[in-house]
Amino acid sequence: MTELPSTRLTMPRRLVTHESVACGVRIVPEETAVAMTFGRTTYAVMMATPADIEDFAMGFSLTERIIEDIAEITELEIVSLPQGIEARMSLSSNRDAQLFSRRRRLTGPAGCGLCGIESLEAAVAPPLTLTSLGRVSKQAIFRALGCLREKQKLNAETHAVHAAGFWLDDEFLAVREDVGRHNALDKLAGALARTKTAASSGVLVLSSRLSIELVQKASSIGCPIIVAVSAPTAFALRAAEECGMTVAAIARSDSLEVFTHADRIEV
Repeated sequence: MTELPSTRLTMPRRLVTHESVACGVRIVPEETAVAMTFGRTTYAVMMATPADIEDFAMGFSLTERIIEDIAEITELEIVSLPQGIEARMSLSSNRDAQLFSRRRRLTGPAGCGLCGIESLEAAVAPPLTLTSLGRVSKQAIFRALGCLREKQKLNAETHAVHAAGFWLDDEFLAVREDVGRHNALDKLAGALARTKTAASSGVLVLSSRLSIELVQKASSIGCPIIVAVSAPTAFALRAAEECGMTVAAIARSDSLEVFTHADRIEV
């Protein structure tokens, strides 16, 4: 894998207050165009944080339902170019036809989850049904929310990136950050797949609001419980209710609101 750009840059800035003006610097996150290519054909271009790109490529392929198992990716090469980064993938032959059934040949802004989808049917595809009987205590969720900030190393410096973490057995097994909330979840999905961690056994904790695309992606990896720091959309809640997903949102270290399938959270 070629060397990737830095995830952060120090930029000069002028601080203006009512009383004064002062020069200084601020650390800001980098974002880079990342092209997902299959068989040398570009399938999607997303603006993303240039880190954990292998996880991003694998997780994107899983959550977009291009593949069902990362073993179907027969080749993966990450190439840094002047214009951005290419995640060059080859798939097993039985995935070729499915690959172009949902084409996304448009550049997506950071965090965009539906850019380039060519039909309303593809945009609102129902999440996969979840049947996990896993449960989690409210105390464990509060601990997870308290720990998430400590794991957000890039956000601690920049205050401008999202995080997606997987909480199991009272610890985060993985946390991924990105300027895009969908990208962070894709990277996390890839990290779980690489370590063969079953998403059905734990809790997905998100630093962002909860939209329909995140419910769709979480269901694709079989995660039954989502905890989001910000509010959910009505569409996301309808989809979560239908597919059997537990959603807790507007979550803080001392409170949360459970919207769907509340029986999985022990109070």
